[in-house]
Amino acid sequence: MIFWELFWTFLKIGIFTFGGGAAMVALIQNEVTVHHHWLTTQEYTDILAVSQMTPGPIGINTATYTGYTAVLNAGYGPWAAVAGSLLASFAVILLPVALMILAVRFLQRYRNNRYVGSVFQMLRMVVVGVIAAAALQLVTAESFGHPALSLHFIASLLIFLAVFVLSMRKCNPIWLMLGSGLAGLLLYGLV
Repeated sequence: MIFWELFWTFLKIGIFTFGGGAAMVALIQNEVTVHHHWLTTQEYTDILAVSQMTPGPIGINTATYTGYTAVLNAGYGPWAAVAGSLLASFAVILLPVALMILAVRFLQRYRNNRYVGSVFQMLRMVVVGVIAAAALQLVTAESFGHPALSLHFIASLLIFLAVFVLSMRKCNPIWLMLGSGLAGLLLYGLV
């Protein structure tokens, strides 16, 4: 039965995926196009494109659209396909959510333990380093313009600095994104 296979497949994908949604996408593709033949490669490519455009995590979006399409391709109606999408989405997050609940309970119980505190202190530094590395990878000529002190480079640098300062002052990120987009439109639209 397609529903049990769908549930079991996405349950395995959810628990064995390490590395976020991008890693999950590859596992989903292998399972649904190669192993089960629920979708064609073209259908999966289309699903992946829609999953990237819609808000939310790409892995869950891909599971949702894949569950829907797989059930439709199996000959069921649209309402059964909706149930398939809900089932795939639920299955892909079930075990990771359960593990997170257990981890949170463990951390709440031992949050005052000095060893756990030391691990979190170290993780804070690592997270800052990872975010800084990701930000530095975005500093390219394509993102900021050529660094020969051109108008594009100076404008990009000023927008970056303004957003940095405002975010340190706890400004709402939505306003920062909207303001940055408007500033970019005005500055780059006029140049």
